[in-house]
Amino acid sequence: MKRKTTALILEQRRLCQGIYSMTLKTDLTAEAGPGQFVGLYTKDASKLLMRPISICDADTEESSIRLVYRAAGGGTIGLSRLAAGETVEILGILGNGYDTEALKGRKLLLLGGGIGIPPMLLLAKKLTDAGNDVTAVLGYADKNAFLKNEFDDVCRTYTASMDGSIGTKGTVIDALNENLISADTVCACGPLPMLKAVKEYAADFGMKAYISLEERMACGVGACLGCMVKTVEKDEHTKVNNARVCTEGPVFDAAAVVL
Repeated sequence: MKRKTTALILEQRRLCQGIYSMTLKTDLTAEAGPGQFVGLYTKDASKLLMRPISICDADTEESSIRLVYRAAGGGTIGLSRLAAGETVEILGILGNGYDTEALKGRKLLLLGGGIGIPPMLLLAKKLTDAGNDVTAVLGYADKNAFLKNEFDDVCRTYTASMDGSIGTKGTVIDALNENLISADTVCACGPLPMLKAVKEYAADFGMKAYISLEERMACGVGACLGCMVKTVEKDEHTKVNNARVCTEGPVFDAAAVVL
């Protein structure tokens, strides 16, 4: 059940330029799964809308969730200034994530680009714990490879960077081709150009692909219809070719959406 609650900040730290890691103590932890997200409210009364941030990790024993996010606008910059011991209002748990039960037994390729990398960490942990063969390919702009060491502890990990400072020079698709990586199922999160390329790559090689879409959101619960994506099939209820990223997504079968 989605609800608004107050969470205690256990830790807030800067990972690299513009990227922060925030760990929150909350009773919502038990409901958190890979690919889902929470909405955070800033302390600035002039900013009424929540900031959607994907769940990077969850610790049920500690009752905590970890969020790794980019401080880019006024809202997220304000969140980055909060410190351990302070509280923050959150809305959660939101979205339709990856179906880890359906992915059991598959040879999996996890692709993360930029701030689409964090949600892949919890997915990698869940799938590895379930006995899956998991490979991650992480795409960065430069040498600031945040979270890379944590992926190394969980699964085989390759990197790509646009400036060539680490791993393959170019995109995650370039890294796949250079390292001859194979799998039967792809899970990906990142910017739209990357997801379009992933969808095409999966179709070319006959692979199943599940992609997590990044979209601006206002309410996070499907009421405002501000985060629509075009779908191949018509929605049974509305009879239109649309779905809400915040509710039916953010994770979709790549073959079911039009990018």
